Amino acid sequence: MPRSSAELTAPASVDQTVVKILVALSVSHLINDTLQSLIPAMYPLLKDSFHLSFAQIGMITFTNQLTASLLQPIIGSYTDRRPHPYSLVWGMGLTLIGLVLLAIAGSFHTILVAVALVGIGSSIFHPEASRLARLASGGKHGLAQSLFQVGGNLGSSLGPLLAALVVVPRGQRHVLWFSLLAVSGIVLLAKIGGWYHRRLSRRVGTSQTAPAHRAARFGRGRIMLALAVLGALVFSKSFYLTSLTSYYTFYLIGKFGVSVSHAQIYLFIFLFAVAAGTIIGGPIGDRIGRKLVIWVSILGVAPFSLALPYVGLGWTVTLSVIIGAILASAFSAILVYAQELVPGRVGLIAGLFFGFAFGIAGIGSALLGTLADHTSIEHVFRICSFLPLIGLLTAFLPNLEHPGRG
Repeated sequence: MPRSSAELTAPASVDQTVVKILVALSVSHLINDTLQSLIPAMYPLLKDSFHLSFAQIGMITFTNQLTASLLQPIIGSYTDRRPHPYSLVWGMGLTLIGLVLLAIAGSFHTILVAVALVGIGSSIFHPEASRLARLASGGKHGLAQSLFQVGGNLGSSLGPLLAALVVVPRGQRHVLWFSLLAVSGIVLLAKIGGWYHRRLSRRVGTSQTAPAHRAARFGRGRIMLALAVLGALVFSKSFYLTSLTSYYTFYLIGKFGVSVSHAQIYLFIFLFAVAAGTIIGGPIGDRIGRKLVIWVSILGVAPFSLALPYVGLGWTVTLSVIIGAILASAFSAILVYAQELVPGRVGLIAGLFFGFAFGIAGIGSALLGTLADHTSIEHVFRICSFLPLIGLLTAFLPNLEHPGRG
């Protein structure tokens, strides 16, 4: 009989951290998100080749992010009750099919189908991979989530660089080279699935962890309020980041006249800063508490985001690096905080928050693209600069480390 998520994650605090599995999950996340990030990295090429408007560019992101988000809570909730060790392989397989279709697409609608398949593959990957990271954490949940997510953010930073080197100068069909990366991901995920299958075959205890007991002290109303606040913080982070990931290259090209290749390199620098920042939030949250990390990582970005639209190229690149590093530390802290707030529903919570983040990013990209068509990319950046101020809502989160003070 399949084990529940509560049963599977309970022994994590007493088992040693399975470093090899965490590294393998991080690498597989790197592969998944490298392939995902090829899509926005190709926007200048696709815009010129298919004569797309900014609204159509936004629709591509919307389609990709929507399919990458809608299924995640459903998959997470289902696998809380019935884990499927090899589901990650199927997810990467769908990504592979989407990549091949993207390489040979001859119309805007075919591009939408291709990015939808890539998005569905991602929606299968994230909830179960996040559960596996917690299972292999040895109780260091923040560290495990940061290691898992840093792979994804590194992949997001590598995608634009690889696209600038391989796809942009040679053309759309050279996306096919990245199918080899997808195949290697399938092989790696099959091995991870084997470890997961063996772990499922063990008989495990059902004792709760300390965070579960702490979270149980809060009433349903306060937990729902906390989840709503966390959702608002994810909205702030994701909406602001999508303005940069989707339109940073256009902003640099339009405002400063840089070339497409140089703009892609600046995007890589920004996304690399995001990857570097990701590793910070989890371990620090394990030590000093996740609420404090959330405070700093969301609200702390505001002075830099408010200044960014009004500075020159050098300071734009510098401020974007600072923003990316600080803001990226938020998500692992938010995710682990939510998992401790609602114990025993690891997959559901992971699916909800990953899915919500992707969905908001997709909607945000579509709305911002339409706004850019009617105003300008610079105007979009000025409007988005206020989003980190939503971090003030962190004051309404209970303190899980010291419930009496929350």
